Amino acid sequence: MGILQATSPPPVAAADVARVLICDDSVVIRGALARMLESDPSIRVVGRAGNGRVAIEAIKREPVDVMLLDIEMPEMDGLTALPLLLRADPGLRVIMASTLTTRGADIAMQALRLGAADYVPKPSVAAINDDSFRRELLAKVKGLARHRNRLRPVQPAVPALRVVPRGGLQQAPALLAIGSSTGGPQALFTFFQRLSAPLPVPVVLTQHMPPTFTPILAEHIGRIGAMPCAELRDGAPLLAGHIHLAPGDRHLLVEGRPGALIGRLSDGPPENFCRPAVDPMLRSAAAACGGRVLVVMLTGMGHDGLAGTRQVVEAGGMALAQDEASSVVWGMPGAVANAGLCQAVLPIGAIAGRVVDILRGSRA
Repeated sequence: MGILQATSPPPVAAADVARVLICDDSVVIRGALARMLESDPSIRVVGRAGNGRVAIEAIKREPVDVMLLDIEMPEMDGLTALPLLLRADPGLRVIMASTLTTRGADIAMQALRLGAADYVPKPSVAAINDDSFRRELLAKVKGLARHRNRLRPVQPAVPALRVVPRGGLQQAPALLAIGSSTGGPQALFTFFQRLSAPLPVPVVLTQHMPPTFTPILAEHIGRIGAMPCAELRDGAPLLAGHIHLAPGDRHLLVEGRPGALIGRLSDGPPENFCRPAVDPMLRSAAAACGGRVLVVMLTGMGHDGLAGTRQVVEAGGMALAQDEASSVVWGMPGAVANAGLCQAVLPIGAIAGRVVDILRGSRA
């Protein structure tokens, strides 16, 4: 299958246009994705390919910022093509398009560890024009194109940071609570890889992700880091040095008291259009632990986690946020940072070290 050139680009300055290649063996899917992407004037579809081999030849001829890469294709599938694509263009940002199956989720997580920048859980042909899928796809493409550094650089935000009073640091955090969404899996891999030893507190984690994907995410996090990771079971104790992940479509809640915390799962209504959502996790953590919570807010679209972080900080806890330059979408961490709730706004590679310092310092 050849490359079909897109129509004339919309009237946006060339330096601000994200150039995208779509690689999928379905003509229908390629067309639907192209229409969806080009509904945004800051995105231009520069080509379409029917398999990985054609895509490799395409990026050698046409500059591309972001590629949407299907996993299952004839002649050369996405996982086979990925390392060859990145070898041909190391700066290329690849988004894997995964089916909503366990196998699709596992391959998507493998691809992230092999260098893919992100993934989208691809809906069926009938549902591909779903607005939530469109919003997530557009946010990821634009965020990753910015990371390519070909587009206009991000101006670093300089929020008025609220330095947590010393009194909030005199009690050791009893819990680390992490929230993430768009771009989250790669950020989580980076964070946990940089921890050389298990943390002395339990970790609770909410990543916006469908049910098929969360057990696979837990498995991959557990493989790469120093701590085991698993989906939370309702009523299970929250153990120090363990990562407890909210299962897809269920809120993770914290009950008990510091040193004797348990996790609960809730089928309560979505919050901020999400289930699991970060806010219920943080609200319950603030109630159970008071000021003894350390929040880490990672890349994500929207403002889920803002209200919960405010409750934690007002109780005497503290928060760190990922910076804009290293975030795919600076929505969730940006909301927390610009509200003045953070002790620090840091690149993803520096957050693990700061967490360790806080836990060590607060115990000294």
